[in-house]
Amino acid sequence: MPTVAILGSGAWGTTLAVLLTNKGLPVTLWEHDARRAREMRTTRENRDLLPGVALPTELMITAELAVALASAEIVIFVVPSQHMRLNARAAAPFIASNALVITASKGFEQHTLARMTQVLSDELPAGPRDRLAVLSGPNLAREIVEGKPAASVIASTHPLTAQLAQTCLTTANLRVYTSSDVIGTELGGALKNIIAIAIGASDGLGFGDNAKASLMTRGLAEIVRLAIAEGGQPLTLAGLAGLGDLIATCSSRLSRNYSLGYELTTTGKPLAELLAGRHSVTEGVLTADSALRIAAKHAIEMPITRILARLFEGEDARTLVAALMQRDPRPEQDRLPQ
Repeated sequence: MPTVAILGSGAWGTTLAVLLTNKGLPVTLWEHDARRAREMRTTRENRDLLPGVALPTELMITAELAVALASAEIVIFVVPSQHMRLNARAAAPFIASNALVITASKGFEQHTLARMTQVLSDELPAGPRDRLAVLSGPNLAREIVEGKPAASVIASTHPLTAQLAQTCLTTANLRVYTSSDVIGTELGGALKNIIAIAIGASDGLGFGDNAKASLMTRGLAEIVRLAIAEGGQPLTLAGLAGLGDLIATCSSRLSRNYSLGYELTTTGKPLAELLAGRHSVTEGVLTADSALRIAAKHAIEMPITRILARLFEGEDARTLVAALMQRDPRPEQDRLPQ
């Protein structure tokens, strides 16, 4: 029975900790803030992000990386993408040479445009660096921690790593599939957050289900274009890490990205004010900027993402929608990058 360390006590990190502890695995959850770690140990609850969810008494919670990583055979990073490098660098000296490392974080490092597995590969020693995997899929934390059924994908370039991670992460209500397409899995998970903000904004404007379906479909086309250009596989984007995650994130008020888009077009508040009032990171905001910069390298169009970036800058939403609708006519099917 492998010992698990989960680094990051956001909603998804806490959910994974609860699932794996209830499965019978020895799990330690690391929270970087000592005060919050003490509070969670005392109340057995993550009051900010998963209020009402009881944390198992067997779950160990600490603010000490050395304690969290002691004897850990599986290490799961669930930290915001912009803090991944700092946390990986701090954790590296304490990670066992034979540990399997998983990232469950979605996004790009903004200044390098690196994916999370690339950041970990940069910072981890040779052993764990050779046993990297990424977890992604339609995984709204609140539903899963409440025991509702869901599925996910664990991707690694090493089949045995993917299989070991699959065995660890599969629970009674979370079915985990394996994949060898790390790039497609990471890009699908990151880029769908952009489209979810756009869907929330559309719903806030009262545009209805036709607009939502159109945005999701054309948003998926943008995701596929960029993922293929970066080396991902088209079928991955038709699966759980692509279409599945897109549907869940665009359809649920539980989604941080959807709710941000909705608030942008219903409250009249600027983006900075909305973000300042949130307990957790809304990854789609920075991801939109990163995606446009990656797209520029490949000369790829991402019209929905570009319009959304202008909305973030405070431009009028209805004027932006009109500009999107009046783009030059084109075929529906894209010519895929060679």
